[in-house]
Amino acid sequence: MSYYTIQGIVRSSAPILAFTSIIGIAAGQIMNTRLDSLLSLPILLLLIPALIKIGGDTGSMLAARLASAFHMGLGTTQIHKNPVVRNSLIAAFIVGTSASVAVSVLVWIAGHFLTMSLPFLVIFQLCIIAEIFELIVVYAATLGIAIASHRFGLDPDDTIIPMIATLGDLVGVLAIFATINLFNII
Repeated sequence: MSYYTIQGIVRSSAPILAFTSIIGIAAGQIMNTRLDSLLSLPILLLLIPALIKIGGDTGSMLAARLASAFHMGLGTTQIHKNPVVRNSLIAAFIVGTSASVAVSVLVWIAGHFLTMSLPFLVIFQLCIIAEIFELIVVYAATLGIAIASHRFGLDPDDTIIPMIATLGDLVGVLAIFATINLFNII
């Protein structure tokens, strides 16, 4: 008999997918409230999709690594001192910040070609500050959800990854708008 059944997967995934749908709609509505200001500076429209995906994607990568570690029994004892968890967090943070730097350079270059540029330093600061805030929140949530799903016997692949990808979108949008307000860009 198989461990996974269609009914079991649907029963465990349906609430998660409903929850992530609501979070995704909320992130879209937050962007919708700022649409006029975003249209006044179109270079931000190049920046936002890339930045919000970095947090969700690297958070999902971290979630997959933690799920594998927990399945193998490597990450369940003394989480705060565990080298598997610590190294996974460090690696994901390096990937996320490196991607943020690359996005800032690419968006600045694209902005020059499309004649809608901002100074490089402004784009760079916006990317780095927004992304660091997003990564901290998303990685903390990833760790918490991974531990909780493992302790409650839920399949982490069905719970963590969809939740973190969607949470990355919401936190990313909030982080970008908070950073835009911090620098008074629009």
